[in-house]
Amino acid sequence: QVQFVESGGGLVQPEGPLRLSCAASGFPLGSYDIGWFRQAPGKERERVSCIRDNAGRTYYADSVKDRFTISRDNAKNTVYLQMNGLKPEDTAVYYCAVVRGPNCPIIRTDLASWGQGTQVTVAS
Repeated sequence: QVQFVESGGGLVQPEGPLRLSCAASGFPLGSYDIGWFRQAPGKERERVSCIRDNAGRTYYADSVKDRFTISRDNAKNTVYLQMNGLKPEDTAVYYCAVVRGPNCPIIRTDLASWGQGTQVTVAS
């Protein structure tokens, strides 16, 4: 089964930026709604953002609105999450997934599996 590969995480100081990338070899990301999720230690996985269809409609959780930007490059078969103004509470492992529905509440792991995620740590 296809598995996502997330990358771009790291250690960053508060208010700093990071750009995460989501790829899936042989799987046409541009044909699906794709979402970013995150899971902090001891917490449930939460939906961060998603980008829907070729019209590029987007959704953001209130906690990241106006700081994060999701985008896609179909030529590179990659979905990005540009994160600015990072806060310590953004520290988590970030994952991407195929999603469906308004605001992307449905996760389609039958189409592509969760990847290993990429660790984002925000600390001074």
